[in-house]
Amino acid sequence: MKEALFVWYPRCSTCQKAEKWLKAHDIPTSTRDIKEENPTAAELKEWHAKSGLPLKRFFNTSGLKYKELGLKDKLKDMSEEEQYALLATDGMLVKRPVLVTKNAVLLGFKEAEWTEKLG
Repeated sequence: MKEALFVWYPRCSTCQKAEKWLKAHDIPTSTRDIKEENPTAAELKEWHAKSGLPLKRFFNTSGLKYKELGLKDKLKDMSEEEQYALLATDGMLVKRPVLVTKNAVLLGFKEAEWTEKLG
């Protein structure tokens, strides 16, 4: 398996669990701190297409920034391009961890889902 990109926030407990799981399953990754280097709009667009998930799932809906900006009510009136641009402004708006492999993009860490997708 080609190295996957693991985009995470090191202080996030869910991200830490995901990192342990990846190590335990010998899945090679390059890591990127989402707060230091947030995804670009182009990357988000590519990941969204590859994930098969609704774009709304890319937002960290439990994050302070999401609530602060009142996005729950604003997202439905925004175009996809506007949403990508907004996500690209701040890594803390993005649901994490994000695991980008050759064939899939996994958002958040659900052990069963990761096991199924990554074997």
